Amino acid sequence: MSAQDLFVRWAAAAEGARVWHRPDATVVACADLAHWDRLVLSGDPDALAGLLRELMPAVGPTFRPFGPEDLVAAVVARLPELEVSAHFAWMEATEPVGGGQDGPYWLGEREWPEVSALLEESFPDSYARPGAPGVRRWAGLRDVDGRLIAVAADAWSTDEIGFLAGVTTRPDARGRGLAATLCAFAADELLAGRERVALLADYSNTAAVATYRKLGFAIRRVAAARQK
Repeated sequence: MSAQDLFVRWAAAAEGARVWHRPDATVVACADLAHWDRLVLSGDPDALAGLLRELMPAVGPTFRPFGPEDLVAAVVARLPELEVSAHFAWMEATEPVGGGQDGPYWLGEREWPEVSALLEESFPDSYARPGAPGVRRWAGLRDVDGRLIAVAADAWSTDEIGFLAGVTTRPDARGRGLAATLCAFAADELLAGRERVALLADYSNTAAVATYRKLGFAIRRVAAARQK
């Protein structure tokens, strides 16, 4: 399956998605998809550039083109009103990654204030937040004193693609493999009954990318653009 088709299917299955088709071009507009209002792209760069010229005035400046890195770059090259704003790694697994260790579990909503506090301390830039649109539930790991030390969200998942976000470990608990343990649990839970589990990782977070690769996640290079 091409990355273009994969990303379009993910976005089109999200709540509130709107889909436009033209010969050789498909764009899916979805608000609050992995935090941002996105225009997910599939097709030929020339055809997509023409379709985006039609759509962008209608959807507004908050919507950002998103898709395979080379496709986004090619579309931006045809639309001077756009600029590439970010490069990410879409990381995915289609087979279980080895969850099942004791410790991780799905948190109850009464525990979400602890999640918010941990994110503020350890990952203030997290796209996922308790109660945010598309963020369904949180997995957590506690130490022997009951302190919440690692979390990961089930966020923006669809019937076919489970999606992980908001993964973080308390700073004084890092270096012990806790993120790998928690992500293995959450990934296998989200993969059950689905074709794959995925996440977006920042290339600058080399430790996280290395952890996901050790768990068996493959990388697809993606990019986002924004209106100038």
